[in-house]
Amino acid sequence: MSFKIALLATCTALATPTLAEEVFPATLAGHAFLPALSLVAPPADAPRDLWISGKFTGPARNEAPMSVMGNVGKTYGGHETGIALPFIGQPVQGMSGFAMTRAEDGSWFALTDNGFGSKVNSPDAMLFFHRMAPDFATGTVTRKETIFLHDPDHKVPFRIANEGTDSRYLTGADFDPESIQFVDGTFWIGEEFGPYLLHVARDGAILDVIPTRLDGAVLAGPDTPGVKVPAEAGKDYQVQRSGGYEGMALQPGTNLLWAMLEKPLLVAGGGTEGDFLRVMTFDPAKKDWTGDSFKFRLSEGATAIGDFNFIDATHALVIERDNGEGDAAKACAAGATDTSACYPIPAKVKNIVLLDTASIDAEGYIRRIGHIDLLNIADPEGKALAGMKPASGPFTFPFFTIEDVARVDETHILVANDNNLPFSGGREVGTAANNEFILLSVPELLSAK
Repeated sequence: MSFKIALLATCTALATPTLAEEVFPATLAGHAFLPALSLVAPPADAPRDLWISGKFTGPARNEAPMSVMGNVGKTYGGHETGIALPFIGQPVQGMSGFAMTRAEDGSWFALTDNGFGSKVNSPDAMLFFHRMAPDFATGTVTRKETIFLHDPDHKVPFRIANEGTDSRYLTGADFDPESIQFVDGTFWIGEEFGPYLLHVARDGAILDVIPTRLDGAVLAGPDTPGVKVPAEAGKDYQVQRSGGYEGMALQPGTNLLWAMLEKPLLVAGGGTEGDFLRVMTFDPAKKDWTGDSFKFRLSEGATAIGDFNFIDATHALVIERDNGEGDAAKACAAGATDTSACYPIPAKVKNIVLLDTASIDAEGYIRRIGHIDLLNIADPEGKALAGMKPASGPFTFPFFTIEDVARVDETHILVANDNNLPFSGGREVGTAANNEFILLSVPELLSAK
């Protein structure tokens, strides 16, 4: 009997997925941050080209460090962020995934994504992950280690940006890593371009690159090597751009990886198959897909997910979000043409959802138990750091991309944002977002059944 059939056999009838679900309270228990402009030096054997990053984020090559101001883009108000490209060194920038299993010293394995947002503009952005240690007593975050991805054994099945070098360090032109788990001394990373699963040694060396299979067929996206333009959405590729693995959870007991796509799959004609995301299970021991797949239904207004981690053998947390950025209290007035001091698309849906993976209906939907609202966090003890809290009302986490969640203990979770340096704000108009880590007390959410 397959794992999927075994689960279905134990399912109970579920309410209609569109019905309102319970919203649980969240209280801020700690707040820490890594400054937005945090840089790391490349390894000594890295090509000199990688010592200046962000040279290709504009319309033409630019090698003059700190010469072009970052901007959130016209859609989000055209605000400058106060931090300029290119960088001398590599930007640590936003966190794009927490591993459920911590390092021996208690620090968190945290992943940085492809660099500057696309395959085209990130050939000089190195790929790496870190050990991060937030200190909520001081409000600081210490980067204890950075591990750079490289391909010394030529495991990557296509030409990489640094193909002609001895070190063969990987960049954002090769992969877009978005989720990470630590299993039996090695790492598994879910990425978006393939989408692929990357099996990685403790030192960052690539061990395997595994394509995605759903119902026996390989999934591809517009940035998958081998997909040629012109290509028809839904026919030549099914995964949306920036729609690969944003979340990948490690299930205790089974040690299966539950890999969740960020956005709905495409169908013939270019539309999507629905307001749900595919979840496929993978067996790291066998290095193969199990053949089982499930569905996560997005709530109204949500467009994507940010992270996915189990809290016990069957319950898991998922971040779901809209594409908004900035506190609604600073939203632009309807029809405003001057957006220099306001947010034209403020954050509205930033939830952390509790799932019951042992309860799946006949159509494959995983049961949503309830959620907390990251735009409505109580702060009765004044834990929010100065300069990073609203003038009034509850504490909010109003960032465009919130991509990290993990259980800390029976009553607390850790949440962090991806600040897309230097292209996102969210706290203050005209200021780049920091890498914020928040500790939330959510006992009702974690104990809900």
